[in-house]
Amino acid sequence: MRNSKIYPWLVVALLWGVALLNYMDRQILSTMRPAMSVDITSLQSAAVFGNLMAVFLWIYGFMSPVAGMLADKLSRKWLIVGSLFVWSAVTLGMGYASTYEQLYVLRAVMGISEALYIPAGLSLIADYHSDKTRSLAVGIHMTGLYMGQALGGFGATVSSHLTWQSTFALFGSIGIIYAVILIFTLFEIKHRAVKQDKERGLSAFKVLPVLFSNMAFWVILLYFAVPSLPGWATKNWLPTLFAENLQIPMEEAGPLSTITIALSSFLGVIFGGILSDRWIQHHVKGRIYTSAIGLGLTIPAVFLIGYGTSVGAIVGAGLMFGFGFGMFDANNMPILCQFVAPQYRATAYGIMNMVGVFAGAFITNFLGASADEGKLGSDFAMLAGIVFVVLLIQLTVLKPKAHEQLA
Repeated sequence: MRNSKIYPWLVVALLWGVALLNYMDRQILSTMRPAMSVDITSLQSAAVFGNLMAVFLWIYGFMSPVAGMLADKLSRKWLIVGSLFVWSAVTLGMGYASTYEQLYVLRAVMGISEALYIPAGLSLIADYHSDKTRSLAVGIHMTGLYMGQALGGFGATVSSHLTWQSTFALFGSIGIIYAVILIFTLFEIKHRAVKQDKERGLSAFKVLPVLFSNMAFWVILLYFAVPSLPGWATKNWLPTLFAENLQIPMEEAGPLSTITIALSSFLGVIFGGILSDRWIQHHVKGRIYTSAIGLGLTIPAVFLIGYGTSVGAIVGAGLMFGFGFGMFDANNMPILCQFVAPQYRATAYGIMNMVGVFAGAFITNFLGASADEGKLGSDFAMLAGIVFVVLLIQLTVLKPKAHEQLA
């Protein structure tokens, strides 16, 4: 099976399922608070519940570079299988938790285990796919994250028909079964497995000087981190912006904003992947230009979301933002491949993931204060200017010499 021409696409399909479970299992908690607070009364406090959500992000962020280093040195197959098994077991275990302290520890363990997946999964896809298909493959994989985020929002719906304990047990059991399936269907690329045997024992930290002496990596890091500000802002504050600017109840604003972003992002990663894979065949900066077009679309979109007052303007801006961000999302790892050699890519993406998560934590807190002061829309719109500056830096500084960095 692993020698067939379609296996690289089977890898994408298999990891699409892992990506879905990755986001679904982390998101379902956010919808389960009302049901859980009946049995675990400390969760009735918003501050306490916020701490439960925050511990995941902080540990996930700090673990991401470590996860990347491990993925560059160990078998990515077993990292993926192991991390899926652990976070699924944690999800199942949350159904048996009876105290806040137990939930807190479980969320911390989930942060560690889920961080191990993304660097390993994306670098494995990048190695299985050439320039002709790499961006599309990464883009399809990203739709699994979007789908998982959307399905995670139905946790409360499922628990209303079962119980919150049974819901966690159900979602966790699905992941454990899927981890067993991957043992027999997911494989590491052959030449990398041989190289790992020769290099085993080398310090993973020798990678860091190589990466940070590369000016292009610093630019890519900045280019990834700054768009993460509006990216996380839309995830966490878009329903509130829709509700305030359109003066509609949250029951309507929530689904409207979620569907708008999810649908347009889905289309954006597919279009951005196809365009990038074709453009790179004719121009070495094809991926950079594709990503820049996508990020350029988010600039007026962020401004309109912040200041728009009509349904047409705000929904249209939401669609534009999601589509553009999807094009950007599909090309981050492929662009990284043009400047970073294969043996360093997982570590590089782990560092990028950490910076992106911390940017998300910062902007979430910043916009929370803005909302209390009645400045949420204007401060959200301000992000358009920051994105514009980093877009100019990316177009000016990043000058790849080849379609892929091989050594």
